[in-house]
Amino acid sequence: MNERDQEMEEHTQEEQQQQPEEERQENDLQAKLTEKEKETQELRDKLLRLRADFENYRKQMDRNMNALARRVSDQEIVDFLPVYDSMDAAFRAYRRAEDAQAFVEGMERIFAQFSETLERKGCRAFGSRGEKFDPARHEVLIAVEAPEERDTILEEFERGWYRGDQVLRPAKVKASLGKETNTGGEDDGGNEGKSNRD
Repeated sequence: MNERDQEMEEHTQEEQQQQPEEERQENDLQAKLTEKEKETQELRDKLLRLRADFENYRKQMDRNMNALARRVSDQEIVDFLPVYDSMDAAFRAYRRAEDAQAFVEGMERIFAQFSETLERKGCRAFGSRGEKFDPARHEVLIAVEAPEERDTILEEFERGWYRGDQVLRPAKVKASLGKETNTGGEDDGGNEGKSNRD
């Protein structure tokens, strides 16, 4: 074998050795790619399960909150049922005996029972007459000219209520606009009936 043929044969052997090496690297890369695709699919599946679990958790929390709100509302009603029962009994007793005095006494006891229930719930009424108007505590239904200072509460149509430190219901009131102002005559400098254009 001449030198050239020997070189060719060596080159061919090298190529044959490189070819399995390239195939091995390609196979390794393919295996890694397959492994990564499998991991990606597992992560997708896990994400879908987490999303489904979270949605189920959210729905369960909504159901729990609705059930809790219902129980609180039911308890509020239950707390006032004794007052209702007492009023019902008072009206039935009045119809039977037509004893007005006993009926009034019964209603006074019911009012005390009702007040006690409100107090247990942290509710208390507040007075407003003679105070300054406060938009957080008062709702003015009528404003009239009066000798009292402007924004003074003159009359209370419905008492306001607190629950704890928060206003539960503002008081409905009549407020003062202040003293009556003179709308004509001598004090207006003789400009009665004149407009700003004159």
